[in-house]
Amino acid sequence: MKLSIIVPVYNMEADGKLNYCLDSLLMQTISDYEIIGVDDCSTDNSLDILKDYEKKYPDRVIAIHSSVNKKQGGARNIGIKRARGEWIGFVDSDDWIAPTMYEELLTKAQETGADVVGCDYNLVTSHTMEVGKMIANNSMDQTGVLEEEKHKKLLMRPGSMVIKVYKSSVIREHNLCFPEHIFYEDNCAGPIWMLHFNHFEKVEKPLYYYYQFEDSTVHHISVKKCEDRMTAGQLLVDWCKQSGYSKTYYKELEFRFCELYYVNTLFTYVIGMKHPKLSFLRRLAQGMKREFPDFQENAYYLATFDEEQKRLIGYHMKSSLYFIMYYKALTTYRKYKKRISG
Repeated sequence: MKLSIIVPVYNMEADGKLNYCLDSLLMQTISDYEIIGVDDCSTDNSLDILKDYEKKYPDRVIAIHSSVNKKQGGARNIGIKRARGEWIGFVDSDDWIAPTMYEELLTKAQETGADVVGCDYNLVTSHTMEVGKMIANNSMDQTGVLEEEKHKKLLMRPGSMVIKVYKSSVIREHNLCFPEHIFYEDNCAGPIWMLHFNHFEKVEKPLYYYYQFEDSTVHHISVKKCEDRMTAGQLLVDWCKQSGYSKTYYKELEFRFCELYYVNTLFTYVIGMKHPKLSFLRRLAQGMKREFPDFQENAYYLATFDEEQKRLIGYHMKSSLYFIMYYKALTTYRKYKKRISG
């Protein structure tokens, strides 16, 4: 078996989302592959849809039901255990791919000897094969044989996992898997996985279609999602410490943890929550200080965030109460200024 495509599924019956995804996988121009759909305790008819496809395409589709809701990472882990392919790819069940995607990625692997190959993706708001807004994923200076400097770049910017194929022998040799029961599992798994591969190549085409729709879970902010992002960041740091990578990649890990665990969570929380709590903000600051107390001196941090972001972060590091008071005053002033100027 050349390729296993793993599709985690949770409540994707509506609007034909799951059907459109599976149909795009069945249209792949390669012939030697399997589609493993893992239903993660859906409460709609997603499992029935998977079983219908399995019945219709018994040599191509495998439908698996997880008796426990493990979130996307857990469903992917189930798929990995069942996969028979020399290569493994992941597709989210509300997205779809171009007919030639896996042929192009696997051809690039064969031509170059790479053990992981990626492409770009595009954003769409309807079920179409017309290319939408193109998003470059990974840069060409990250590709080639992965020595230390390129691994540093991939630790900070691993790119999406759904636009890649991974050599399954590497996955199994190092027991690579995903965090379970949390959102943002890719934020932890992505950089960890890339540290284990030796040669990365890229097809510079938007072959993956990322579907943005109004009810998508990525558009809803909750305390649970903020905490899960923090968990993903902590798991990444803990793994790097245990595996001996934290010294070699200290500055890169410091920046990635700062960005993932702290900065993204801080601003997502205060922007998305109607009533942000001081207890959460204090816990967030304490976690950042505990792991990397000098992160504000990190060269990547200084180059990445603008002056206002750094000023707000500085206030938060000194006092969560002062930070939230200042932030509320700032947003109130901006709303007022916009109203009188409009």
